[in-house]
Amino acid sequence: MCEGHEHSHKGVTVWLTGLPCSGKSGVAEWVGEVLKDRGYGVELLDGDAVRKELTRDLGYSKEDRDENIRRVTFVAKLLTRHGVIVLTSFVSPYRAMRERARREIGEFLEVYVKCPIEVCVKRDVKGMYKKARAGEIPAFTGVSDPYEEPERPDLVLETDKEPLEQSAGRVLALLKERGYLE
Repeated sequence: MCEGHEHSHKGVTVWLTGLPCSGKSGVAEWVGEVLKDRGYGVELLDGDAVRKELTRDLGYSKEDRDENIRRVTFVAKLLTRHGVIVLTSFVSPYRAMRERARREIGEFLEVYVKCPIEVCVKRDVKGMYKKARAGEIPAFTGVSDPYEEPERPDLVLETDKEPLEQSAGRVLALLKERGYLE
């Protein structure tokens, strides 16, 4: 049992993957708040935050993206092993790296945050898609770099068709169904 937490539970990594601006971080934050309020040990590993701290030396080439996910997998594996519910929100565009994360972490749920690119573009407050389409951001997932959709995700969230709260509720239901929540 983690000190300061009411629940003794098995750790798990919930790996949210999808295009930039699909809603991964919003879902992770919502789920994280609900779980913290219920006394669970939770950690959020968000793509933007991790890139500022843990992987700021990396760019966006295929090799650098793979190394970014390799490092995140290592951290998530350690936290999961110690009973933490880890919520990751990374584009993680390559299927092979997500499958590697699943194998290494073990207790792993892949959640595909599926959202049409047109909706992602409308949600893009930073203007990344516009810059990518203008050639200012090379190798941008969904524009000039591929995104390989999960073949057998544990859950698919269609964030263009349901509110954030409903998507988060479906993640919580999956955690309960799989025995990670009391």
